[in-house]
Amino acid sequence: MLSVCIEEAKRWDQQDVLKAFRDKFYIPQVHGKDCIYLCGNSLGLRPKTSNKYLDQDMQDWADLGVEGHFKGKSPWFHYHKFLTEASAEIVGAKNDEVVVMNQLSVNLHLLLSTFYKPTEKRYKIIMEAGAFPSDMYVIESQLRLNNIGENGLIEISPREGEFGLRTEDIEAVLEENRDSTALVFFSGVQYYTGQTFDIERITKKGHEIGAICGFDLAHAAGNIPLQLHNWGVDFAAWCSYKYLNSGPGNVSGIFIHENQFAKNPQRLSGWWGHKEDVRFEMKKGFVPEHGAAGWQLSNAPVFGMAVHRASLDIFAEAGIDRLSSKSNELTKSARKLLIEAREQNADLNFEIITPENKVGAQLSLLTDEKGKAVFDYLEKEGVICDWREPNVIRMAPVALYNTMEDVVRLAHLFLNFKA
Repeated sequence: MLSVCIEEAKRWDQQDVLKAFRDKFYIPQVHGKDCIYLCGNSLGLRPKTSNKYLDQDMQDWADLGVEGHFKGKSPWFHYHKFLTEASAEIVGAKNDEVVVMNQLSVNLHLLLSTFYKPTEKRYKIIMEAGAFPSDMYVIESQLRLNNIGENGLIEISPREGEFGLRTEDIEAVLEENRDSTALVFFSGVQYYTGQTFDIERITKKGHEIGAICGFDLAHAAGNIPLQLHNWGVDFAAWCSYKYLNSGPGNVSGIFIHENQFAKNPQRLSGWWGHKEDVRFEMKKGFVPEHGAAGWQLSNAPVFGMAVHRASLDIFAEAGIDRLSSKSNELTKSARKLLIEAREQNADLNFEIITPENKVGAQLSLLTDEKGKAVFDYLEKEGVICDWREPNVIRMAPVALYNTMEDVVRLAHLFLNFKA
């Protein structure tokens, strides 16, 4: 028996102030009924309003051709501006500190080309060990491009027997490398363990030792409350297809703190980052548009941005603080009930490696040799979650479309698993 029954879960869902948002998404069907979708940390579900702006822009293309850049209902010339306010709200930024463009890895390279400027004295990059491959590959290639050897990278691992990094250990490594660190670069939420990093404290310590601080927020944006401006983060980037539900491979966002604008740092420049009011004079000599928009390279991929725009409308309506509060409740309940199921089922053996008392929707289960069998069983029973080699099951109860009933049904499936 579990401490929460299905009927109690249904009553919780009826009182949920965000319950209506589930109906704004297409829920995949398994065996003719709604699945339990717990993979929003990898790919969010499709909003039913995803065609709202896309159809309009398609029609403008049909009716206006190239004139859609200036005469469309949402002129493509400055389409990124339609995404700015909602994006800034989600990451806790000023509007001119944010722009939506490109994809995540491209944006990380662009940002690092500006903010990683190694010198003979300061050249080291400090990051978490086991970061998402995009982060690892981007950092490795930036070190090579700058002719920095292996000693230029410090990767911090958890203490023996632990799965999460302690903030004080991160601060200690930064202090040990006080005079040689150029860049501190972390995830907002660690993709494998689901750990939420203390961005504010890491940034404060990074600045104290004279380093630039940047973050990959792929698993944080749309998941946890962020205050990038107030925390003093120098730069960040995120994708839009996980918690932001904007479709596979869709556009990315970047943040650059306004404190960096006056420094007019070097960047890899492109036409769409040139000052807007003189862009079409087509002259030599790059003059950046004010703010983060000056890091743009190419004109907007309008159709992808149209879908992202529709999703951002949903976030603006729901509010990231309310969403985070609900996801915290769902995740806390999932942790509790899965532990109860494990204690009552001798065929289960897993450890939850996501640190407790942290915001965020993700739970990561470190399994034994039966782990893949558990994952396959869940899939057969209509649960869509995520397997990460070698032996971790990731699942994320997303506030926009998951319910407490999903969580309780998941726990009952664990309770009934047979090896």
